[in-house]
Amino acid sequence: MIDYPALALFIDGQGRDAAGRATVPVRNPATGQVIGQLPCAGAEDLEEALASLARGHEQWRRMSPGDRGGILQRAAALITERREQIASLITLELGKPIAEARTEVETAAALFVWNGEEGRRAYGRVIPSRHRAIQQVAIREPLGPIAAFSPWNAPAITPARKISSALAAGCAVVIKPAEETPATALAIAAAVNDAGLPAGVLNVVFGDPALISQTLLRSPVIRGLTFTGSTEIGRQLGALAVQGLKRMTLELGGHAPVLIFDDVDPEAAALSAVTAKFRNAGQVCTSPTRFFVHESIHDRFAARLAELAEAIVVGDGFDASTQMGPLAHARRVESMERFVDDARARQIRVAAGGRRCGETGYFYRPTVLSHVDQECLASNVEPFGPLAATAPFRTVDEALQLANRLPFGLAAYVMTHDMRNASAASEAIQSGNVIVNHWQASLPETPFGGYKDSGIGSEGGIEGLQEFQTLKYVSQLAA
Repeated sequence: MIDYPALALFIDGQGRDAAGRATVPVRNPATGQVIGQLPCAGAEDLEEALASLARGHEQWRRMSPGDRGGILQRAAALITERREQIASLITLELGKPIAEARTEVETAAALFVWNGEEGRRAYGRVIPSRHRAIQQVAIREPLGPIAAFSPWNAPAITPARKISSALAAGCAVVIKPAEETPATALAIAAAVNDAGLPAGVLNVVFGDPALISQTLLRSPVIRGLTFTGSTEIGRQLGALAVQGLKRMTLELGGHAPVLIFDDVDPEAAALSAVTAKFRNAGQVCTSPTRFFVHESIHDRFAARLAELAEAIVVGDGFDASTQMGPLAHARRVESMERFVDDARARQIRVAAGGRRCGETGYFYRPTVLSHVDQECLASNVEPFGPLAATAPFRTVDEALQLANRLPFGLAAYVMTHDMRNASAASEAIQSGNVIVNHWQASLPETPFGGYKDSGIGSEGGIEGLQEFQTLKYVSQLAA
């Protein structure tokens, strides 16, 4: 375990410590103990951040895409070089097992690599003119300074995705990471700063969400919003952005369905599903949760999934034997208890878990609910924790109806060897990401976004870069 660093805001290329500022405690979820004090930005800090952002953006947008890409590539190299340090911060702040934390850091570096390369290819197009003497082109330009908001559950990946995409598009960015995992986000920002980023191009602020969101999104400096978090908060931020006619990208809540057809080995399906479900203690927006399994294999699948869940080693993320760490905070444990209490009140079988564990910290056993009805809490509200709910289906049409029943559509999974089932599900499921026979829902080069109440726009891929660019049409008559 590493020593926890002193925390600071990062404004105009400089750290601003807790002196003279309100603070909030940061806790280690494995122990519940306070490990640091995080300074909160005041109104003056935010105004200075906006002023530096405006200056930084003008300098950054005028740099060549190649020069900007070079800085992002150096940032990726520094993140890779500092992998152990950043991974340890993730485990200390979030509880994620250290092996998972290392993988997250590697993915964060990969985002800077990909965006650093793709930012060089902000292609426009030549539009054939109706008149020989007129040349017509459409070109892509940076949208403007971006306000970014990132959650605690992917404390390196999500800031890295938002920062690298905005910077690659030529935009300065101010980011408010989650107060639960500040040191991880600051470590990513430090790598970008040390790579040679001009002062003011990246600012990092923490504090009162209402003050920060209203100050940033009501400012004429900000031209775009990118937010990852709950649908409820997304609506609130979106309303603020709309008032200023600011473009927005919202990656919001999900409640991922999994369709498992009768041509699949149920025990093999359970073995592959258990790792995906309980990764990061289920605190992943694409976490598979609603398992709809053909009635002929449902009970075998549910029994094996429960058996595997009971065998998961839960403990401190720094322990090499740990397979699942704690939940992020006490509120997540209380939320899990509400799901299980509701299931028990409905006589739904708790096939695995369903209880706290450990003498300290925010630990909860991996939980499997079997034969859930569609009225229970777990069938309608995203648990965002280590809970899987299984239910049988009889026909393909029934499975698709169950998958599409909720107003969310971020990720969905299909397990089948029958291409007819795979094609029917891929076409009919109302989700921004449909994954067939594996569990990887997001890569740096692929677009990631949601349908319905799960979001607006895309992150990742060329689509994610284009969210931070605007089109200019130029028509020139030859002199």
